[in-house]
This record gives sequence, structure tokens and C-alpha cells, in this order.
Amino acid sequence: MAPVFHGLLGSLLLVLPLLPHYVHANAWKNVGKYTGAGSRSHDKLHVVGRSHRPRFATGPWKHAHATFYEGGSGTFGGACGYEDVVKEGYGLDTAALSNALFNNGQACGSCYEIKCVDNPQWCKPRQESLFVTATNNCPPNNQQSADNGGWCNPPREHFDIAKPSFSKIAEYKAGITPVMYRRVPCQKQGGIKFTITGNPYFNQVLVWNVAGAGDVTSVKVKGHRNLKWTPLKRLWGQKWVTDQKMVGEKLTFRVRTSDGRSSTSWHIVPNDWQFGQTFQGKNFV
Repeated sequence: MAPVFHGLLGSLLLVLPLLPHYVHANAWKNVGKYTGAGSRSHDKLHVVGRSHRPRFATGPWKHAHATFYEGGSGTFGGACGYEDVVKEGYGLDTAALSNALFNNGQACGSCYEIKCVDNPQWCKPRQESLFVTATNNCPPNNQQSADNGGWCNPPREHFDIAKPSFSKIAEYKAGITPVMYRRVPCQKQGGIKFTITGNPYFNQVLVWNVAGAGDVTSVKVKGHRNLKWTPLKRLWGQKWVTDQKMVGEKLTFRVRTSDGRSSTSWHIVPNDWQFGQTFQGKNFV
């Protein structure tokens, strides 16, 4: 009996390396399933397969220009749907992007490193980089030329920086200055936040505090009873909507960012949730 067993075991060891990769991954798909209503996504074992994507990486340096604009914590996030950039963790290091960068609101939440360059008269001496989050849109001004007041006109890549932050890299007297910029990973404290507003027939979800790429390209929601996986539509910026019935459901959200990575926050919203509440899910690392 022993020789037969050892022979079978040897054959199995020879065959396993030849099996497709997905067979190895799927063998573990039932490991770490949830056992209670209070479970969270970080309790689940995630198997890394061929669909695994690397963390968002810093991009190349590019040329652009920057100006500044007046406002406050309640207005610097307008076109992205953020209610208060300070309370929501973005601080005042924010910028409004020209349409060439804003991408119809998809860029909301993306992060940038900016340096003042080629302007020794107005660039701050020994100035460090400014790290900003895209929270607003700088619309074009078709009444002025792109090189004389229409700074955000297409196809210009332009940053209209919140005034308190602009002074970290340049003097206000500069008005406009050349800069170098690059995309960088967003660093956030805590998980992705989901603020649910609206009414039972028009559910709005503001998605904020997103790490990694920062800019959300799709959102899906799932309930625990009748609501199947449902894609939400972008209303504007990072406000997403659906007319499907979410009330009374224990909700799970799945967020995808521009780098193709996704994060699923399982059962983070209890079935007795109320409009106006904010819930925290699993963030990108």
C-alpha cells in the first residue's frame, strides 16, 4: 500500500506545476468567508492572481502653469462635490484643474507634486514641493486668449491653486508662474468614506478620502437582500447616483480608480442607515 501511495503522491506533485494559474488561485476562493454581520473586508483572505495590479506609481514630470484663486474650505471643492475640504481631510493644499486635466470630473481626488520653475523673481527661494489634491475645476475663459488671461483655456494644462497654498511656492505678485508637476500617490488617513444623501428614489453617494490613484472611475453597490451589484452613475465630480432601492439594505461598495485597481468594502453600511450619514470602507494601500 505504501509504494502505491507514494507513487500517486509523486504523480500529483509532477502535475500541479502544469495546472493553469487560476486553478491554484480558485482553490482558495472560499477561504476567509464572512461569518458574521459585523465582518469587514480586511478580515478576508485576498489571493493574488494574474489580475493583481501594482500600487499606483509616481508619474513623469511635465510642464504647466499655475495661478491662485480666492475661496475657503467650503468652496475649494465645489466642482468635485466635496462639501468642506478641511473637514474631509484634504486641507487647503488643493487646486482647480483646467479642463485638459479635469477630464469631466474624473480627476477629482488625484494628487500632484508641483514645483515653481523658471521664474527666479517670484519663485520662493529654496522652495520645497507643494503637494495638492484636485478638488475643483478651472473653467475656460473664451473671452480672453490662452496666453493673456485665459489661463485655463484648452489645451493648456493649468493649476489654479488655493491662495493659501500658492504662497508656499511663489509670491502672490507673480500672478502666474511656470511650474513642473507630476502625479503622485495620494496618502490618506483611514478608509474610503461614503456619504449617502438624497432620497429613496435618488440616492447620492459622495466618495472621498481615496488613497492611491485617488481618482475614482467607477462605483458599484450591493445589498444583502434584493439589491444586486449595481453600477452608480457619475452625477458630477465624485458624487455618484442610482435610482435603485438602497433603503433597508446592508450595503457593500466597490470602488475602482484610474489605475485599474479596485477596493471592495463589504457590509460597511448597516440596514438601518439614514440619509446624511458617512461610512468608512477599505482603502487602497
